[in-house]
Amino acid sequence: MTLSPLHPHSPGGMRAEAAHGIPAGMPSGRLPAPGTPARRPAPTPIGRAPISGSETLKSVATALDVLECFALDDELGVSDIARRLGIAKSTAHRLLSTLCSRGLTEKNPDSGQYRLGLHLYELGQLAQSRLKLRQTALPLLEDLRRVSGLSVHLGVIDGADIVYAERLETPAGRELLAGVSRRWPSHCTSSGKAIAAFNAELAQARRDIGFPPRTTGTIRSIRDYDLALAETRRLGVGIGHGEAVTGISSVAAPVRDLSGRAYASVSVVGPSSVLIGDLDRTARLVRTVAGHIAHRLSA
Repeated sequence: MTLSPLHPHSPGGMRAEAAHGIPAGMPSGRLPAPGTPARRPAPTPIGRAPISGSETLKSVATALDVLECFALDDELGVSDIARRLGIAKSTAHRLLSTLCSRGLTEKNPDSGQYRLGLHLYELGQLAQSRLKLRQTALPLLEDLRRVSGLSVHLGVIDGADIVYAERLETPAGRELLAGVSRRWPSHCTSSGKAIAAFNAELAQARRDIGFPPRTTGTIRSIRDYDLALAETRRLGVGIGHGEAVTGISSVAAPVRDLSGRAYASVSVVGPSSVLIGDLDRTARLVRTVAGHIAHRLSA
């Protein structure tokens, strides 16, 4: 899609100097004036404490947390970031300024608020283009969008969540999915159910973290979650009816390796009123496409 045997800088030279009362590191042949102290390291400038490695790593982590704040909001102000992360406004402003200097965020001159920068988009596109799964799946996903007439997702696992590595929208789907995140807790999406039903690690990760509600229809207990996964295994597809966003439904099939373990999903998403009426056909389509992707990746 790897810098004489008694030279003052030699160990022997240092011993010789010390034996004659010459402080280590002082040019040989020149004795210090009486009362002259030995040379010491330069002191740290007043007002500036040395930065430890752990502090640097903490700052990096906080900067990444700043970027995560934009996952659900197009624009945010300094106060918004400070409040969400529990940091001082001056710290939030400093981090945003640093991120802006690297093109990872930018300031909207009209609103005075901050948003993700184009360089972050460029890096994201580069990561996408290098993802073998996406490269293999893309032409099949385009066919699925054309045949189904609906928007299509390629889902992958990240912890206990599902991230849509690819989203192909129809014109109507573009409006429907405007502002809809690409990351979701796995229990409230058809993609999450499709993978978790055939991936014990993902299923347990979600049980351990819990089931935060997104709508009135979101799964909220281990019992209901396990029942949904059993039904997904029976049907071969995961189904979500308004569990992540009210009025939006989806059907997803798992992409599985030769051992049967799921590692990705293919889903079709649309208005609940449209998808429910053609559920069987949509299920067949996503199962077929997921199977073709799995076959090509294992060949």
